[in-house]
Amino acid sequence: MKKSIFRKFGLLLSILIMTGAGITETYGQQQELDDSWETLRSRPYPQWLKDAKLGIFIHWGVYSVPSYGGPESYAEWYLRGLQVGQEQRVDFMKNNWGEDFEYEDFAPLWKAELFDAREWAEIFERAGAKYIILVSKHHDGFALWPSEYAPGWNSMDVGPKRNIVAEVAEAVRERDIRFGLYYSLPEWNHPLHRWYTDPHDQIHTYVEQHMIPQFKEVVGTYKPDLIFADGEWFNSAEDWHARQLIAWYYNLVGEDAVVNDRWGGGSNIGYITPEYSSGGLETDRPWAEVRGIGRSFGLNRNEKLEAYKSPAELIRLFVRTVAFGGGLTINVGPYADGKIPLIQQERIEKLGEWIRTNEEAIYASTTWIRPGEERQVTLERIDPEIDFNWVRNSPGDPISEDHFTVEWTGFIKPDHTAEYLFSTLVDDGMKLYIDDHLVLDMWLPNQEGTDSEAMREDTEASLHGRITLEKDRFYPVRIEYYETIQNARIHLYWETAAMESQIVPQKNLFTDTHLDQGNGLKGLYTSMRQHIAYTHNHGNLYVTSFDWPGQELVLPIDRPQQGTNITLLGRDGVLPWSYRDGNLIINTSVVKYNEMPSHYAWTFKIENYE
Repeated sequence: MKKSIFRKFGLLLSILIMTGAGITETYGQQQELDDSWETLRSRPYPQWLKDAKLGIFIHWGVYSVPSYGGPESYAEWYLRGLQVGQEQRVDFMKNNWGEDFEYEDFAPLWKAELFDAREWAEIFERAGAKYIILVSKHHDGFALWPSEYAPGWNSMDVGPKRNIVAEVAEAVRERDIRFGLYYSLPEWNHPLHRWYTDPHDQIHTYVEQHMIPQFKEVVGTYKPDLIFADGEWFNSAEDWHARQLIAWYYNLVGEDAVVNDRWGGGSNIGYITPEYSSGGLETDRPWAEVRGIGRSFGLNRNEKLEAYKSPAELIRLFVRTVAFGGGLTINVGPYADGKIPLIQQERIEKLGEWIRTNEEAIYASTTWIRPGEERQVTLERIDPEIDFNWVRNSPGDPISEDHFTVEWTGFIKPDHTAEYLFSTLVDDGMKLYIDDHLVLDMWLPNQEGTDSEAMREDTEASLHGRITLEKDRFYPVRIEYYETIQNARIHLYWETAAMESQIVPQKNLFTDTHLDQGNGLKGLYTSMRQHIAYTHNHGNLYVTSFDWPGQELVLPIDRPQQGTNITLLGRDGVLPWSYRDGNLIINTSVVKYNEMPSHYAWTFKIENYE
């Protein structure tokens, strides 16, 4: 009998044992609480969260053994890939562990032999983090504490044989770092309800007999300052009993407790957690951009180096989130042995170095009258084919992750005379012109989910258009594309009665009619990009420039008072300034190269500037 069947029997046995006390015990002690949405939403957000600005997410579990997926995929979704028969992950497991190997068999291989929670805490402190969020249970249901509700499927019974939650909580609290827990509300493979597989409206028994008591077990034991719920998107907040759970948690931990915004439809509560966005959210609620340094949260050994944000990119994203009144929760995905990959350590510690120089512009800062200054940027290149899935990433530096456009131009040269059927998969919008004829028109954007719903199924739309083309004739072609927020992709296909549908190949696309071989189409990418960020703190205005300004920094702001001191954080001495034509001109020519406190971003302090 398979190990997975034994585990399910163990789970069912625990359910039968605990069902009698389940709901009565869960809610009996909370009768005195006002768990109305009105009361919960009106509760003030704790000041520590508003001041913290930087947190560290930690995705570590059974999925860290294979630590594998497509270069743009979430490695922690490995089990789900197996469930839907994703060929890449299925073959990877078979080729490396054998035909009969199952996901549950990874658990004993998760040894955590080099795991040292205090070493982690030291790294997080050097990074400048004020809170951490540890994944206590992801969607695979594996608990990182000795959960009575996951017998044989927790870190004390199998794998590390250690209480990961307790060790991390103790280590970070010793360094005055706030402790937070991520908890997946559903599970992919629980016998009471298999998320994504069983009907969504049949989740109630699972919620009442498993999720609620287990949630109370981990939260009641470790009393985190922050709870990051997830996986809520197919059900309502009432299905998850969110009101009661949040009220119980607030009552347990007190005024420092805070929850995120992922509690099901109708909840409208918690600090907002956009995922892999451009970091420019404007809202009156606290928020934090959530993302990995690369494309995945759990370690993905199949990622390329270019997937990782450079120190400069990470610092600039962080400052942008702070300027918009939010913060950044940056993820690390340790190896199965417990070591944080050196490239991830290097990135977050470079961020910490920058913060230490500029911390008065960061911690406890508030927004100014506007978050910064933008300018239009462009990227020109030749793309061999129109076959892109950028997911939530920039198509290339310096283009923004959101709100960008592309125009591809050139020529298409068919191999045969025929009626061609063109089609596209696109998110958000596109138009295809061939010989000045509008062949495809997909200019209306698709409905996106919320910023937090990163793992919904793809929402790209498709369309077909026909045109007759002659063999070996060059036809002018123009493709217009735009992206709004979240996912971005475009794929251009063609087919004929004698040719199956395929991506229009490079050999048929030309930038010039004089070329002997197809080389693709010219792409002109355009977006706005922030280059100045403003924050306000202690009565001072802080101006962070993402590019060294050269001889002078020109700012379109009101004139400071006469005698105002302007300095560069990390450098001694006052900088000369003047004012003309509605611009503050800061003389930066006096700053010598060896006086520059950073090579990534520079913060100028304008004292007593309201």
